[in-house]
Amino acid sequence: MHSDFLNFACPKLAVVGCFIFIFLNPVLSAQDDEKPTLDIGGAIRFNYNLSSWKEGQKDRGGDFGYDLFRLNVSGTYQGLFARAEYRLYADVFGGDFLKEGVVGYNFDEKNLIEFGLAKVPFGIERYNSHNFFFNLPYYVGLEDDYDMGVTFTHTAERLEYHFGYFKNAEEEIFADISEHTSNRYAYDIVGRNKEIHQFNGKVIYKPLKNPAHNFGLSAQYGGIYNLDTRNTGDRYALAAHYEYKTEDWLIKAQALTASFSPENAEGESRQSIMMGAFGAPYEVATEFEIYNIGISRILDINTKLVKHIEVYNDFGYMRKRNSGFDDSIMNVVGFLFSSGPIFCFVDYAAGYNHSWLGGDYVDDFSTGDPDAKWEARFNINIGYYF
Repeated sequence: MHSDFLNFACPKLAVVGCFIFIFLNPVLSAQDDEKPTLDIGGAIRFNYNLSSWKEGQKDRGGDFGYDLFRLNVSGTYQGLFARAEYRLYADVFGGDFLKEGVVGYNFDEKNLIEFGLAKVPFGIERYNSHNFFFNLPYYVGLEDDYDMGVTFTHTAERLEYHFGYFKNAEEEIFADISEHTSNRYAYDIVGRNKEIHQFNGKVIYKPLKNPAHNFGLSAQYGGIYNLDTRNTGDRYALAAHYEYKTEDWLIKAQALTASFSPENAEGESRQSIMMGAFGAPYEVATEFEIYNIGISRILDINTKLVKHIEVYNDFGYMRKRNSGFDDSIMNVVGFLFSSGPIFCFVDYAAGYNHSWLGGDYVDDFSTGDPDAKWEARFNINIGYYF
């Protein structure tokens, strides 16, 4: 009964709230003379990698090829704004898909609302890492995630808070019992379960005496709808984070806990849940904590070819609470070279029970392997951003 009410009421209340905020605001009528703006940008990137677990690739000295082409479009008009990013990868990595697409309204310099395929306010944003491979929260849908919903943001000198309601993850088919495809940028629940009715809240405190320090708390709660049983389970995640930002030093540290309770069909395991992105799904443990820390130092070089070098190390540890599951670890050390619109990541990424760094891909983030070996990938990604 409770889940039926949520399914009926939540999306309707969210839509009504958006229209009340936007169209009843008196500031809009005072901006009739403002002209619309339109900005178009994007990027083209190429990638080289050499992986310790790929013998043929090592014989060839690694592989160098196409990574992505992306298009960014943004516009404003009378306090309203829109923003979208569309990405095109190789077919094996999911092909082309929308990463983000929102329409919003700026009430003033401190308050705004967005709806569409919007960024989920959870943890350190925009990225909880410095490197090309992100950190462990990304691989379980808790870093740089985007879902279909509405968000409200308040930003002040000392306090910042975010609220969000997300009806569901990106939907492509709109059928009665269709599974989500894994052709997406951010990791979402796929397979016989779907994310529904997710609520997010985040608060950030910035001390006035030393604004280089940021302290944040995040909470997320939502439903898991099973296509077989037609019952709704639930899930939650909580996080505490700290950031230190100056012109030349960056520190990011976070601890999170998460739990998934799907209402699967009889005989189906509830110890893991399927998640997918970039064209391929894998299993993730339903009970875990993740601890991560990243440190970077920005060096001003100002030569003809290189203006800045960022040196960094990002570490992540995933402790799985499910009985008999083995933990996952990753560490990335690297450099970011930048010169105007050109950026080049040079990374050495090492992983233990990590689906993108060796292993068997499917269950590294769920059961894992007690006999797993550390594997590593040397990666160079170079892109032109316009």
